[in-house]
Order: sequence, then structure tokens, then C-alpha cells
Amino acid sequence: MNGVHERLHAALRAELPTAHLLRRELHAEPCVSGKEEPTLRRVLEALPEGAALEQVAGTGALLRVGGDGPAVGIRGELDALPIAERTGVSWAARNGAMHACGHDVHLAALVALTRAVDRVGAPTPMVAVLQPREETHPSGALDIIESGALDRLQVGAMVAAHVQPVLGAGETACTSGAVNASADEFTLTVRGQSGHAAYPQFSRDPVLAVAQVIVAAQQLVSRNSDPMTPTVVTFGTVTAGTAPNVTPADAVVRGTLRTMSETWRGQLHERLRVIADGIARAHGCEAEVLISRGEPVLVNDARLAEETAYLLARLTGPELDTEYGHHAPATLRSCGADDFARYTSVVPSLMMFVGVDTSSGLHTPEFLPDDEAVTAVAESLLAAYLAAAHVIGGTGVP
Repeated sequence: MNGVHERLHAALRAELPTAHLLRRELHAEPCVSGKEEPTLRRVLEALPEGAALEQVAGTGALLRVGGDGPAVGIRGELDALPIAERTGVSWAARNGAMHACGHDVHLAALVALTRAVDRVGAPTPMVAVLQPREETHPSGALDIIESGALDRLQVGAMVAAHVQPVLGAGETACTSGAVNASADEFTLTVRGQSGHAAYPQFSRDPVLAVAQVIVAAQQLVSRNSDPMTPTVVTFGTVTAGTAPNVTPADAVVRGTLRTMSETWRGQLHERLRVIADGIARAHGCEAEVLISRGEPVLVNDARLAEETAYLLARLTGPELDTEYGHHAPATLRSCGADDFARYTSVVPSLMMFVGVDTSSGLHTPEFLPDDEAVTAVAESLLAAYLAAAHVIGGTGVP
């Protein structure tokens, strides 16, 4: 490591005990999407004073440290989920919301890195992007982009890290290319003709038609999509009828369509419409498919991914005195979705996945990474910051 890297790493390590405490404080008082003001205030209190601050997207803010020129943006999510926590720790949330996706960890790590960069003197300016509404629509990331704040603060690259229990503690995935899928929601309504269940010849059954559509739509994955392109078609709700002896007039199903290909994404939408229409007509019914486009495919910049993995291996090693040890290289692609994908369309960007030691999955009431997850995320963000600084031309060789 060069001298700047060493000083930044040492400064970051000095910030971590305070960051662990901040994480617990944020965890105990979660705020759901669109109501993140208390979380934003607490995070801003913990960040360096005197930095350039711009409030955006209603309950979000961007804070810049460093001098002039292109900056590296680092995203932290402010919102929690409407989940009642069941972890049993003394600092568990008790307000019906929960940081069940690790946003408390991400925020505490971002605060630690921002303070370290400010203390040492930023080799390249840094912008802490405190983003609201990652968990819901409308997208907080899209609102930040459309506000023009990234341009005003000269953000030339964006990085983020997300805890991921499918990876082991000590593993960090810096994978190039598509790493998260697009995520679209659909509502399919099939309209038939109601009647007495004892006389099916006098009705047109939308339930049977919907059942056939659900089965046939699975062939979109097995027979229409490229086997090398991850694709998910999931039906999440089915609603029809009010009585067991009545054929209902209509049936409504809702679900999600996900894929790692923007090209196939539009074709997938059209194929679902064709299948639904054809099957409904065969049953004497009519079908309507409404699709709400969500987040696009999240595509990591190849150079950012490569240089971050290299730097992370140099910044940490087997001698690191933590429970998590060194950051072993990993590869992860997931059909999960994240509105960080919005940033990838405007600047070179990198989303990392950081392994954590927990038996519970994301978005569950028992999800609780330990405090060392803050350390792992913070060091991953430091490596990505230094790599991004190199990519946008702010420093020398990584």
C-alpha cells in the first residue's frame, strides 16, 4: 500500500468503535421509506461539520468532503422495512419497523469512511449519498439522479456495498457485469362469465384460465429465455371469487418478472401478454396484463470491480485482527434488485456484496449481522473509494 492508503486505513480503523455504537443506535430507531427524517438527522450529526451539504429527494442528502474536481459517490440507504423485529437483543427495534436489510450497517460504515477521509484529507473528493426509499417506489436513487445533485457535486463514479448472508464472513464479491436483475411487477386480470358452480356449461371460468396461464408462464424460463440468461417468473398472489359454489366473473393474479438482460426484458413482457391472451381466449375469456417497470439490471463497471478486488486484498489480509479475517475474493450474481442500478446508467458504478455471519436471511425478523459487519463493509467501501478515485483520474496507480 502507498502512504495515503495506509493513513486512510489507519484512520478508518480508529473510527470503527464509534461506528459500531452508531450502528446499534440506528438499528434501535428504524424509519420506513419516506419517513427517514430522524435517521437522516442522526447520520448528519455523526458526519464531519462544515462539509458541503445538499438535501435531496425529500428525506435524503448529499454531503461532499474534499477539494475541487470529480468526486467519488458512496451510497448508504436510510430506510428500514415494516417488519416487527424478533432478534431478542437489547437494542432491537420496538416500533414495528426493522433494519432487516442491513441498511444500519451500511450507514455506520459510510459514516466511518467519510470521517476518515475528512480527517486524513481526501486524495479525491468524496460524496456521501444518503439515499431514501431504496425499499419502495418511487425510487430514491432515481429522484437523486433527476435532481441534478450528482452533476452539481461532480460525482464521477458511484460505489456501494450490501451485506449478503449467502456469502461467508470474510468474503466480498466485486463482480463485474450484471450482478442484480431488473425487477418488474405485473397484474394479470382474466375476465369470464360467472354462474352456478353446478352448471359449468353456462359460465366461462376465469379461475381455470388463470391456472393454465400460471403453468404455461413457467415455460418462459425453460423454453423462451436463453439458458445463459437468468430469468424469474413468479406469481405471488391469486385472487378470485367469494363463494365455493359460484364460478366468479374474474380472477386476478400478481407477480414479478426478473432478468439479467435488458434486451430480453422487453421480450419477456410481450411473451407473457401473448400467453395470457391466447389461453384466456381458448377458455372463452379475456385477459389484460399490466406491467409496472421497476429497477433496471444492475451492471458493475469491469475496471472498478477489478481494481477494487485488488485493493481490498492489499488493504486487508490474514494478519487482520478481527473475527472476519481477511476479505477473500468471491463472485455473486443475484436475481434480487436494487435501485443502485439507476446510478450505473449515468456514471461508472460498483455494487459489492459483503458476507456476514448470520443464519437468518435478508428481510426476515431475525436478521442481525454482528458488529464486525460494519468493519467488513467499511473496508470494502474504502477499497472501492480508492479504486474509483483512480478510475476517474484523481490519484495515481492503486
